[in-house]
Amino acid sequence: MNVSTVRLCSSFVVGVAAGAGFVIFYNANASCFRRRATGITPVRRHSLSASKEKSSVAAAVNDEIVAEQFTRNVQFFGVEAQKKVADAFVVVIGLGGVGSHCAHMLLRSGVSNLRLVDFDLVSVSSLNRHALATRGDVGTSKAECLKSHFEKIYPEAQIEAKVMLYERSREESLLGGHPDFVVDCIDNIETKVDLLAACVRRNIQVIACGGAGAKCDPTRIRLVDIAESAVDPLVRAVRHRLKREYRIETGIWVLLSTEKPKCDLVSVESSDSMMTDYQILPNFRIRTIPVFGALPAIFGMACAAHVVTHLAGKTFDPEPVLRMQKKQFETQLDRLRDREDARGSQSSSVAVDVEDIVYLVKDVWHARSARAQTPLQSKGMWRNTSGLCLTRWDPSRPACLDNLVLLTLDEADEHDAQVWGTMNSSTTHENGLKALVMREPGFASSVEGKFMRVRQDFQLANIRLSL
Repeated sequence: MNVSTVRLCSSFVVGVAAGAGFVIFYNANASCFRRRATGITPVRRHSLSASKEKSSVAAAVNDEIVAEQFTRNVQFFGVEAQKKVADAFVVVIGLGGVGSHCAHMLLRSGVSNLRLVDFDLVSVSSLNRHALATRGDVGTSKAECLKSHFEKIYPEAQIEAKVMLYERSREESLLGGHPDFVVDCIDNIETKVDLLAACVRRNIQVIACGGAGAKCDPTRIRLVDIAESAVDPLVRAVRHRLKREYRIETGIWVLLSTEKPKCDLVSVESSDSMMTDYQILPNFRIRTIPVFGALPAIFGMACAAHVVTHLAGKTFDPEPVLRMQKKQFETQLDRLRDREDARGSQSSSVAVDVEDIVYLVKDVWHARSARAQTPLQSKGMWRNTSGLCLTRWDPSRPACLDNLVLLTLDEADEHDAQVWGTMNSSTTHENGLKALVMREPGFASSVEGKFMRVRQDFQLANIRLSL
């Protein structure tokens, strides 16, 4: 071998070594950076079967993997908000099409403590809508099935599987431990009522899921207060029982679809499939409902979105379930212009059009007076706005998107009298609004919260009255 060949080989070896060293150095620094950026400390489970010789290097790699796994969540919510999600304890009851998808996305969103509850077993017919079950899981409990798959997705999470039916006598076993949130994906009315009443009594945040079967339109899914759930037969029955037996009329979030069912229930006797296979409780289901698997999946994802955003402190204001005619919005704009014209040419200022009115009346104020934002029991989706009008909150600013409050006609007249006063001067206006805020701080805060949402939606400058 000549000298040039030796030199070439030596240079190659040195280059490889240098490259390897750089890769190790880069990865180490990238790992440290990612851990600093995410700030997420994974919840480690101490397995008794784990080898005692497990090295600290392996543990460090494990931390890096967890931090990397939830990097996109951190980018969306922020470090502190994602920590709240990671530290949360959530109970999901009912692990069928809706519940399995909800629990699955909660896990992938970083919820590190989950209690999964369902008495039922995976059947062949449930594979069209279950989030993770395979044919190999048929005959196993739905709770244990999810747990086994979850341990592969997020091994550091604490997953507790409870193979049982929710009953009043099991309340402490299933709701104990101070959960931060409960997701109700039960399809049985009596059980659903007992669970929701227990959550209200224990002051646990809960979201209930309406019927996802026999439906196919994902654009009809809405998140509402239970008081406004008249369009869903399952939730309507639950609402009636909660009011009659527990005097609970509002305060529970419900996910439902406004779509009419596309088909009827199917009795077990008329079904060609072996419906009694894997049936834990005899005659628990004597009829089944046809299910298009996409809808339960979307229901589950929507439930998970609601829970995670609440845990992270990044809640959203859902679109209300109501129907209004174009004439109603045009009337509101005419009333606003009339009120502004009555102030005189120097004070009159309308900076909105009919599309803005639609957004304000429907999406921001939900076609209710700002003084009556608590949902009331409704018998349908139509909303009467004949007794409402928009008026300026702060008279020193124009009638624009983030300065119009919806009130009844009498409330609007009283508000104008308070904040405008009898003199047309900015000092009088400012003092009038300050007096209102000092007199009713809760009401003023709720109005300002609505305006904050408007500013975020339209990326407007953050304007807040200094009081």
